[in-house]
Amino acid sequence: MTVQTADVVVIGAGMVGLSAAVAFAQQGLQVVVLEQKTSQLAQAMSQAKAQQDVGYDSRVSALTCASEQWLKSLGAWPLMQGLRIHPYTDMDVWDGEGSGHIHFSSRELHEPHLGHIVENRVTVAALMEIAAGLKSLTWVAGVSVEAMSDVAADGTRQLTCSDGQLWQTALVVAADGAMSGVRRMASIPMWEWDYGHHAIVTTVTTEKPHRNTAWQRFTDDGPLAFLPLSDPHSCSIVWSTSPDHARDLMSGDDQSFCDLLTRSFEQRLGQVQTTAERSVFPLRQRHAKYYVKAALAVIGDAAHTIHPLAGQGVNLGLMDAAALVETVLQARDRGDQWSSEAVLLRYQRQRQAANIQMSAGMEFFKQLFGHQQPLLKLIRNTGMNTLNKLSPIKQHIVMQAMGLKGDLPAMAQRKSG
Repeated sequence: MTVQTADVVVIGAGMVGLSAAVAFAQQGLQVVVLEQKTSQLAQAMSQAKAQQDVGYDSRVSALTCASEQWLKSLGAWPLMQGLRIHPYTDMDVWDGEGSGHIHFSSRELHEPHLGHIVENRVTVAALMEIAAGLKSLTWVAGVSVEAMSDVAADGTRQLTCSDGQLWQTALVVAADGAMSGVRRMASIPMWEWDYGHHAIVTTVTTEKPHRNTAWQRFTDDGPLAFLPLSDPHSCSIVWSTSPDHARDLMSGDDQSFCDLLTRSFEQRLGQVQTTAERSVFPLRQRHAKYYVKAALAVIGDAAHTIHPLAGQGVNLGLMDAAALVETVLQARDRGDQWSSEAVLLRYQRQRQAANIQMSAGMEFFKQLFGHQQPLLKLIRNTGMNTLNKLSPIKQHIVMQAMGLKGDLPAMAQRKSG
């Protein structure tokens, strides 16, 4: 069979992989996207619009300002606004086993919002719509990668697909999720452990309006988050809890689930009135010991997964994509061999430290709120209440979380003026 060629082959068409593919193609590289699902680019927006009439996607993301800027730079954000996104202006966090409480407000920062809650399918549909208009992007759906060669003398790799196609490329980008097959083929080792939590996700309606606020209560069994959606009485929830408790919650009927959820949330939004279909998935911490080899980079969940308690997972992945694109384009413009390991290590150095720092932070908070010793409870409650009063420190923390400070790729930085 004839070997087909491309500058970049992106494996996986989720939010992270698609954003990288679109950015590379917009900058003149010949890009191929290999996706296991049989979705078609031309149908993405119409399907997303039709799905809006049925209900909300159970999987949502709290996109930061940095992620918003990255998606704007690709042209996807206006399309997302034409579907359905929702800004949130406040965040309320409290210790359900004590008196600790902290409140973040965009007004304190003189910002219009802290971020946006966006259904995952909205982001994907917008990126697919952009991809459909790019002549330098080839979409191959319904295939998986079955083999990947070592690096050839010319610095390329060859991919063998399930449909028999062969692709030769200067750069393989693995964006194929937490169980990445490409990462395994590359023999990239992982740090990995079980969080001891399962996450239940669904959409609920509440008696009281959410007031454009993201709410999170730390319980003795795990964090419970209510994320505001476009309807003032609808929220997406993420309930992280023990496997046994998750099993019980999944087995009950809708009314009993709503009643338990109301009590666990301390009736902050009144009675939880309805719930959509519930989904559950185990939570594991994963981190690749390295992100690159010659002609290969892993990004997003293929490189790292973290606890969802701060909603940062997809934002880290989108920053991976932006940093990788920026690294490659800078090297190309200088005339360097842009897919060499030496160049790709610049991407790894930029992103691995930030991702490990965030992973460590999430593990710290999980451990801090996972123990009920009186001394620890006193420390965390005192710390939360003290931080809530220290405006400069609190503002610095939230600006970092929003992606308005820190070492960000240029395409994810807010444009001045």
